[in-house]
Amino acid sequence: MLNLEAPLMAFGGETIDNQGVSRWFPSTSMITGLFANALGWRRTDYHRHQDLQNRLELAARIDREPLHGLFLRDFQTAQLAKTDKGWTTWKKSEGRDGGRATYESPHLRHRDYLADARVTAAVRLRGEGEPPDIDDIAAALDEPARPLFIGRKPCLPSGRILIGIREAHSVLAALLAQPIVPTNTDSQHVRLLWPAKDPETSVQVTREYMLTDQRNWISGLHGGGRMVSEGRIPIERLNRKPERE
Repeated sequence: MLNLEAPLMAFGGETIDNQGVSRWFPSTSMITGLFANALGWRRTDYHRHQDLQNRLELAARIDREPLHGLFLRDFQTAQLAKTDKGWTTWKKSEGRDGGRATYESPHLRHRDYLADARVTAAVRLRGEGEPPDIDDIAAALDEPARPLFIGRKPCLPSGRILIGIREAHSVLAALLAQPIVPTNTDSQHVRLLWPAKDPETSVQVTREYMLTDQRNWISGLHGGGRMVSEGRIPIERLNRKPERE
């Protein structure tokens, strides 16, 4: 069980030109990258990423809607030269390849974020006995090999990401059993997303569709998808837990 909460978060969707959109719910590829980063994997560990993503089953619940219920759009510019370098978590500086500036003129782009939102996610790993297992990932989230972020590097989590490990017959059932932290909101319902055809029938489905939230880690392209359902439930169906324990 994961607590995804930060001043700014980004659940990336289909990018068009220089428009970096965000979705309302975390994607399978983002959770794969989050786990891989905690485990200390490198981007070039293509097959490990792909195998991990193939094993993931994900459901999510928006416990606190973003500020004003809207996306925050950030306007960014960048013009990097070969001489521009930065320090990495590998304790060495890295620069850009190429003999001239990356861009002849500043590169302009827009990036969407969720401001002051909180999302609870339930993640299951198929393939019992295959590394990494749930315990490996739980340990890595609490003591990550590198700093963790939620969607984009500026999106540092507000607190501990790992809530704990819960037993349930499905990720949706685990999500429904996870208590919610009270929020200062007038909303009486919370929104959920879960794998389609889940055996849990107590949540009314508002829509079902193909969600393209997977990545081909071998080629680096996004495009894989899964069938998901969306719905909402009254907050009163969820047990409450205090802000601090």
